[in-house]
Amino acid sequence: MKIGFIGSGIVSQTLGSGFLQHGHEVLIGSRTPDKLADWKSKNPRGATGTFEDAAAFADLLVLAVKGHAASNALRLAGASNLAGKTIIDASNPVQEVPPDHGVLTLYTTSSTSLMEQLRQEFPSANFVKAFNTVGVASMVNPDFNGIQPTMFICGNNEAAKKSVTALLDTFGWEAADMGTAIAARAIEPLCVLWCIPGFLHNQWTHAFKLLTRD
Repeated sequence: MKIGFIGSGIVSQTLGSGFLQHGHEVLIGSRTPDKLADWKSKNPRGATGTFEDAAAFADLLVLAVKGHAASNALRLAGASNLAGKTIIDASNPVQEVPPDHGVLTLYTTSSTSLMEQLRQEFPSANFVKAFNTVGVASMVNPDFNGIQPTMFICGNNEAAKKSVTALLDTFGWEAADMGTAIAARAIEPLCVLWCIPGFLHNQWTHAFKLLTRD
């Protein structure tokens, strides 16, 4: 597949390298593409460009920017370039304030989510929440001593969720489909829980696992 990235930080660079390793074509979009020169030198098969370039190029997009920048980034990508495409939403609605005893503050409430807001503004795109509850060290081919970690996903388009599930499987993840986009109200706050061990104990290499009984 052709995978485009809206956002050029460490999440995009890590996942971009991972998708290249798994045989996909990758273009990382940035407001300032020149800052990706180091990533490009390490990933010569990868491409860089603007948000609009990435959205026009891609079969599937990954949105990996700070929550408050997500809407504007998608507008820069161009609504027409997003129409009908699956967008993996890895963003989180985190306020730009320091954590309180390791706890981040979200600017959403229990009755809404960032992904729902983005869906409302860009209704022709197929958003799937994923990759927002784990650190970059474990995003691609995670190693937890043989235990497969769980990636919680949600979205309103079944075909989009199926394609994201397939990608997660190739990366070594177990996808747990939590249903429609409304479930993002529960998935997004998991980033707060995931970050607590990091802020309190400098432990950033953990992941969630959903256990079930027959």
